[in-house]
Amino acid sequence: MRRPLYLPIAAAAIGTAAQKVSFVTPPGQPTHKGNPGAFELIGNTIVSAQQIFLGRPDKVYILDKVENNPTQINGHPALSDNSQRAMDVVTNSFCAGGGSLGNGTWINVGGNQAVAFGGTPASVQDGSAGPYRDADGRKSRLSPYAYYSMITPCDDDSCQWSLSPFESDQRWYPTLETLDDGSIIILGGCRNGGYVNDAGQAVPTYEFFPPTGPPVVSPILQNSLPANLYPLAFLLPSGKVLLQANWLTTLLDYKNKVETPLDDMPDAVRTYPASAGTVMLPLTPANNWTATIMFCGGANVPAEQWSAPDFVVTQHEASASCVKLTPDVSKSYVQDDPLPERRTMTNLILLPDGKVLCLNGARMGTAGYGNTSWSIGQSYGEDPHMTPVLYDPTSPAGHRWSNQGFAPSSVPRMYHSSALLLPDGSVFVSGSNPNADYTVGPDIKYPTEYRTERFYPSYYNQRRPQPKGLISQLSYGGQPFDVALDSQDLFGDVRNIQNTTIVVLRTGFSTHNMNMGQRMVLLEASYTGYQNNTATLHVSQLPPNPAILAPGPAMLFVVVKGVPSVGVPVMVGSGSIGPQPILPIGFTPPSTIIQNETTDSVNGGSGTTSKTKTSSAGAGYRNALYALGDWLPGWISLFALLAVMI
Repeated sequence: MRRPLYLPIAAAAIGTAAQKVSFVTPPGQPTHKGNPGAFELIGNTIVSAQQIFLGRPDKVYILDKVENNPTQINGHPALSDNSQRAMDVVTNSFCAGGGSLGNGTWINVGGNQAVAFGGTPASVQDGSAGPYRDADGRKSRLSPYAYYSMITPCDDDSCQWSLSPFESDQRWYPTLETLDDGSIIILGGCRNGGYVNDAGQAVPTYEFFPPTGPPVVSPILQNSLPANLYPLAFLLPSGKVLLQANWLTTLLDYKNKVETPLDDMPDAVRTYPASAGTVMLPLTPANNWTATIMFCGGANVPAEQWSAPDFVVTQHEASASCVKLTPDVSKSYVQDDPLPERRTMTNLILLPDGKVLCLNGARMGTAGYGNTSWSIGQSYGEDPHMTPVLYDPTSPAGHRWSNQGFAPSSVPRMYHSSALLLPDGSVFVSGSNPNADYTVGPDIKYPTEYRTERFYPSYYNQRRPQPKGLISQLSYGGQPFDVALDSQDLFGDVRNIQNTTIVVLRTGFSTHNMNMGQRMVLLEASYTGYQNNTATLHVSQLPPNPAILAPGPAMLFVVVKGVPSVGVPVMVGSGSIGPQPILPIGFTPPSTIIQNETTDSVNGGSGTTSKTKTSSAGAGYRNALYALGDWLPGWISLFALLAVMI
């Protein structure tokens, strides 16, 4: 009666037999020590870090608005990677969006017109003249459209930015999100810029890269003026996209061009310039890889107030509200613990231990800058936050935020700042320039900021796991792989294997306190522990649904008792743009800890061996198989599997 239960297992094994597995060098320890809970100044960037992304494990790419950075290249201000190599991006990338494609290429879409000193429009827009010699980021020399800047990161210094031959509509402050086939959806923006959007210049459409046709009109982007620049977008496991702008929320079925309205956003505007912190919480076997998005901070500003002549922005308090939405399950927001203090312009950074770091931002005002009687210099933000706080989604309500053990930064990080998780588990923090141009000096309260910091989470100086058997490419379904952990990795206690996870984390493209594409997925795994305090993780591939984690580059961490290994680069999916192969789910054995129990020889006892079983790390797709493992010892299950395969 039970024999048919083995048939899917056999099919999965046969279906994945041809998978090619490439192992990576086991990660070591971080190359230097930090002070956990504190920031460290690590030097100056050659450009202000308005946009950053992790291109390779040792390379952060930094983009600025190429307006008067001291470092020059080919007659105009430069961009850089973290080796401080000047890089040439010929169009003005100020106010662009970015993301990674399924083949590992990063694109930068949209931007600003060519400008002169102080951000005023340049008389020549093709980059042939003017103080910065930067071509219009919204359009090319030959057409009223924008070209995409592209780069495929490399291990050496050979890679450079180039312009794609494909065109985009003019977009200033667009949002990018990678889709389940490795392409990218490009959403919203405006044509000329400004503090908020308006009907005369709005671009209420979405399109795709690589292109699939003309832009598609979006009702939510039409109806959410004026605070709908950098709309918030998240690919959901359902294959739809959550789209949030100003007070409106919708579920976008982009394949069928249908929008389904959800409940309005409570408490505060979260999009630019209110600029709340936003993050998709970890997708795990325990929550069946269901997406919940959290929104924290922002500003409670009615639509008509943004442009009101009596709106004194720097005197407007930011919000402390935090709300969550699980859009594939419910259309309604739920309240979460509020921030300990109100915040705008804040980053929410996923850490590999499953917690969320909240840093940067201000208590008063919003994003933006300008020459007004009430601006602070030119800044629309005031009273910066210097101390981060940490969110623990596993803590009980009322106790999820804490700044215990955290020291403040010495650098205000407000408008045009950025933050990004690094492979060693520290957080790269840079930028801040609430000014129209390069602005420095002893009398400038919030200058153009080049100082760069690393923040060190509490786990940073602990001995890191050094797992063996990690692979360089993950599939959707397919053959599992084994990861070996020694006694040091398990802190001398095999029982710590029960508190071990394997994490796939995409750090995203950071700009304007957003990390476009940031996402964290826990892989399902069982384990076998041994008497010598070593263990093997039996790790499943990604669930057979590319919408849970879109294809493209990511990092792989093994986390033991809250301490992550150094992350290793991994390619998610096929490494190409297009429909991803979906494979049957491979078999993993039930979780066991094997112990030798020997009676006292003085009493004439003889040695006996017993097997102690603990529960699997996740339920997910194989609950029935784990139940089968409870019914039969593991070796009988394996024997039956081999028999059916034969």
